[in-house]
Parts: sequence; structure tokens; C-alpha cells
Amino acid sequence: MKNVVFISPNFPTNYWMFCRELKNNGMNVLGIGDQPYDELTQDLKDSLTEYYKVSSLENDDEVYRAIAFFIFKYGRIDWLESNNEYWLERDAKFRTDFNIQSGFQVADIPRIKYKSKMKEFYTKAGIPVARYHIVDNLEGCLNFIKEVGYPVVAKPDNGVGASHTFKISNDDEMKKFIDEKWDDTIYIMEEFINAEVNSYDAIIDSNGEPLFETGNITPMSIMDIVNNADNSIYHILNELPDDTRAAGRATVKSFNVKSRFVHFEFFRLLEDHEGLGKKGDVMALEVNMRPCGGFTPDMINFAHSTNVYKIWADMIAYDSTLTPVGDHQFCAYAGLRDGKNFVMSDQDILNKYGDHIKMHDRLADVLAGAMGNQYYIATFKTEEEMNQFYADVLACK
Repeated sequence: MKNVVFISPNFPTNYWMFCRELKNNGMNVLGIGDQPYDELTQDLKDSLTEYYKVSSLENDDEVYRAIAFFIFKYGRIDWLESNNEYWLERDAKFRTDFNIQSGFQVADIPRIKYKSKMKEFYTKAGIPVARYHIVDNLEGCLNFIKEVGYPVVAKPDNGVGASHTFKISNDDEMKKFIDEKWDDTIYIMEEFINAEVNSYDAIIDSNGEPLFETGNITPMSIMDIVNNADNSIYHILNELPDDTRAAGRATVKSFNVKSRFVHFEFFRLLEDHEGLGKKGDVMALEVNMRPCGGFTPDMINFAHSTNVYKIWADMIAYDSTLTPVGDHQFCAYAGLRDGKNFVMSDQDILNKYGDHIKMHDRLADVLAGAMGNQYYIATFKTEEEMNQFYADVLACK
């Protein structure tokens, strides 16, 4: 029986389903988290062999002791995972400390977490990358502007989501950015690309081959959603385009990805861009060595009539899967921001689209910055139906 340590199984709230499928596949599922056991949902309790509470998952010593306790009680740990961007570096540290070979180690972190390091591996895969500059001082940034022109985007080289990301359009904004950036953080500055984000989402086996593939499209920038407090929309595609599939598989090979759920982001150019490609071409953005966040795994299930929680657990248990994939359709996410005067009320939306709505609720404040406050997840057979849904639910008075 394999022993799997799952870090933070209670958050995001849907991740208990990874644990359920692991346990259904005969694993010892050993959870480590900072929420009291009595406050865990019954579904999660039923999905765990044992749970070890720490005062904080940021406390490496406590988590280290928790893993050591599980080793003492259950024997060697076969897998350690969180599937969470925030914990990826710590996951790698503990794998290295305890010689858990099934996953990225400390030495792998720079190429999978630092945006500047990713570019080398994208280039090796033959995928164009934006020109960039590691922020040093005002003079260095202005010299970069002489090369690429305004606007540019600056963000932490090792960051999560769109936290502290700046779109800079002139010298005054550049000076403001230099004053406001975090002194203890390394920033990368890139030429601005007029594009939509297309993703490659896949579960990869131990040979680097996909067990399952799909993708999503985000028509607006997460940076703009966060910085402008805008609504959030994206959707799972009914079919993955051939060029996205090819780019995703090439990226898997270049980064030597094995036995993981991945979310790779690409730009699809909305206009010709010298040195990068023609309108419609795919170019690199960044890799994420974990599932796409929030309720995206559920959306993938709705879009493809499948269970990616089980496919992932099958990958760990058997390095293969027999989990079926059924009908394909679009699955749309609409995250509505508080404070906007929407035409349709919550009840109006449910009355009109009730047969299409798969999930709807308030979103936790910690996720609302990028995802909106009130969300609706709905499926549609056609893109036209989906676009009408967006037009309806986002319309303001």
C-alpha cells in the first residue's frame, strides 16, 4: 500500500476529492494542515487515513515533524503533494529532505517557479518567448524601454497569480513602479503582448506522456481583473486546438515533467508581433506545475464528462487510467464583482440558465481578488450560447 502525504487537503475546498480518489485506489492518505480536525468536512475526514494538525503550514519544523511521525507509523512515504502553487517550493523541500523521489526536488525549483528561468526551457521547446529584463534600477529599465517600447509589464519573478503586477505605459509610471516595488523581491519586466491566454491542462504519467488533456481560454488579463477590480471570466474548451496541444506536449518534454497535473499558459496573439509571430500564433507565457486553480478541476469534469480527481489518483496508483471521458462541451466561469449594478439578479440568472448552471455560490475573500465575489459555472453545447450567457450575466445598468 502506498503512503501519500497530502499537504493542505482542506484548501482549496474542492481538493478533498483528490484525497477521496487516492483512498478509493487503496492508498494511505495522510493529511497535514492547520485547520482543527473537528472543523474538517466529513467528506474530507472520510477521505483521510490520518490527519496531523500543525499550528501553521509555514512552520517547516512542525511540518517536518508531522512527516517524520507518519514515516514512523506507516513507513516510507511514496508521494508528497499539495497540488497548490503556494506550497510547491515547500513540497520540493520536504521531498528532498525525506528522499521522496516522486516529484520535483529543491534543485528543480528555479526552472519551474522563476519566470525568467522558464524562458530557457520554452526556447528549447521551440516556443517563442517575450523579451525581458530583470529589474535593477530606473536607468536599466529605461534602457530596456529603448529596446521594446511601452507598454511593459513588471511582476515578481517568482510570484503567484497577478500579485503586485504592473502595466507601465510611460516614464512617470516607470518611476512610480520603481518607488512602489517591493525591495526584497526580484521583478521581471517584459514587453507587452496583445493576446489572450490559452492553457494546456494535462495529467502526465511517469514517462512524460499525457493521460488526459484539455485547455481553457481567458479572454482578459488576470492582471487587469485584479488591478481594476473587474469581473472574471474564462472557459474550458470543448476541444483542445492542435497547436496548443503540440506546444503543451513540447513543454512537457522540455521541462522533463513526469507524474504531475500541470497547467501551462500560452499567449495566442491578437495581432502580428515582430519577432514572436503572426496573429493567431501561440507563444510562451509561464508554466504552473499544478492544476489550474479554484474550481477549474470541477469545470474540466463538467466539460468532458469525466473525473480528473480520479485520473490524477489513477496516475499515482497505476501510472495509467481507465477513467472514461464522455461528451465534450464548453464550461464557462463568470465571477461577478460586488459593487456593480448588474441587470440580472441572482434569481434572474438561475431562472434563465438553471438547466445550464452546475455550481454557483459566494467565493472566499482570499480568492475573490482574481475570481470575483459571486460565481456561476455553466455548460453549453455551443460557443454562441456561452457568449450569450456572458453577455447576460455581466450586463450592467
